[in-house]
Amino acid sequence: MANLKAMYKTVMADHFPETMTVTFGDQTLVYRKRTWKLADEKTGETVDKGLRYGENPGQEAALYELVNGNLALGDCRFIEPGKGLVSALAEENLVQFGKHPGKTNLTDIDNALNILRYLDERPACAIMKHNNPCGVAYGPDAAEAYERANRADRLAAFGGAAVLNVPVTRAAAQAMAQNYLEVVAAPAYEQGSVEALRARKNLRIVEMPRIDRVRAYASERFVDVKSLIDGGLLVQQSPDNRIRTTADLKPARAKAKGRTVQSNRAPTEAELADLLFGWSVEQGVSSNSVLFVKDGATLAIGTGEQDRVGVTEIAVFKGYKKYADRLAFDRHGCLFFEVELREQAGDLPKGTADALQDEVRAARGGLAGSAAVSDAFFPKRDAVDAIIAQGATAIVQPGGSLADAEVITVCNEATPPVAMVFTGQRAFKH
Repeated sequence: MANLKAMYKTVMADHFPETMTVTFGDQTLVYRKRTWKLADEKTGETVDKGLRYGENPGQEAALYELVNGNLALGDCRFIEPGKGLVSALAEENLVQFGKHPGKTNLTDIDNALNILRYLDERPACAIMKHNNPCGVAYGPDAAEAYERANRADRLAAFGGAAVLNVPVTRAAAQAMAQNYLEVVAAPAYEQGSVEALRARKNLRIVEMPRIDRVRAYASERFVDVKSLIDGGLLVQQSPDNRIRTTADLKPARAKAKGRTVQSNRAPTEAELADLLFGWSVEQGVSSNSVLFVKDGATLAIGTGEQDRVGVTEIAVFKGYKKYADRLAFDRHGCLFFEVELREQAGDLPKGTADALQDEVRAARGGLAGSAAVSDAFFPKRDAVDAIIAQGATAIVQPGGSLADAEVITVCNEATPPVAMVFTGQRAFKH
């Protein structure tokens, strides 16, 4: 067992070169490996070292920053050197190393930025785990944004990466230090915040000055590369999210059997704001996915399923579970499963857990009055029926299905009617 634990602490040597050159026809991009100074755990000698390891111990990995080359293919000009975020992290940005960073720490930060680049209206926090958001929320300040994101899924946020688009205040740092996080990243840290965070010695504290200007990256395209097991490559442009304001969301409309069907109820301003917020979060969620959001915070994130009704049912299930956790924490300072254990041990009165569950069911997991987001169209009405059954009042989806007219009609005939809008583009992420 000791050896199993040791492998997670091992900082691997890597044999990747100091520079990497990629040629696209007659255009060349040059990358430089990013390393940081590290004191060897055995000898104490200071050495330059890149990533701890890849996705798993035993996988060598390296981080490269684009340092030269300006790629243009067709009418697309890809991101240029000098705009590094995660790939440009220098030693002064690693305020506290904690455990030396590994691949997943940095990809979690990167995907958080993929979401936050569309959420710059107010302070926002994205808490990531396994390259997916656990919770994302707006707040009036850094502390409230973090607390709301953390409440969305307190269990999954354990061991996650919390990324803010505003400086970390002392109040935010104190809240974060109450939990186990792997990473905190922000554009800056106010007086007293770093000291509060350092209560967690293994926490990686990252300062990334460009986060507060991450909106500038909303229109930047990059080359997305997927390696195949045979050594081949699939290459694509990064996606371009065209939904930037509520005006970009269009009332659902479709033709069927010679007639036009359209959404009969326009979303309220509050619903539009949540639909836009949810679609922005969707940019960082693995497909297939369905989300529930309310008041600028995620309630439930269903992700990674093969069918749309299945992922909807998972999102609903998670909504109920996470709502039970929120009630349990507010009432008893622990998660719901711990309430059950404490009840069994006699520390809480009999029936405590059942009473909480009754309250969860009565509130439909807190999903009533929420907005639902789907990253792709609904091939059948079943997922829409499942969303409406939980009391969601508005739905955003790309549109383009043969079933569009049917699902619009389902929304129109709901009691009360449910608003539906189209984005006109899909948001798959694999």
